[in-house]
Amino acid sequence: QVQLVESGGGLVQAGGSLRLSCAASGRTFATYNMGWFRQAPGKEREFVASITWSNSIAYYADSVKGRFTISRGDARNTVNLQMNKLNSEDTAVYYCTTCPGADTCRSGLVGLWGKGTLVTVSS
Repeated sequence: QVQLVESGGGLVQAGGSLRLSCAASGRTFATYNMGWFRQAPGKEREFVASITWSNSIAYYADSVKGRFTISRGDARNTVNLQMNKLNSEDTAVYYCTTCPGADTCRSGLVGLWGKGTLVTVSS
């Protein structure tokens, strides 16, 4: 059974950085587009970033553009999210997902979900 497992969440001060990772088990995701979503308390889950499998083209939500960087890990079944200049609005549970198409995650069309990792930014 395929699973996505996120790691790297935690508590960080405003202005700080965190690096999230997502590893897929059970099957290689070398040919999958991957993405990150987040859900803040009391809010709907929202798109953060995604990356294509073929040429690593990245897409970002406006709220994180210039601060977050999505990349594929050294292992083809991993994807990372480097988050810099964090602020309190970035506090959320971050979820890893697969994206059926090159840019489908941004429009809400997703595949598998991980269980999420909590990021808390203190001011």
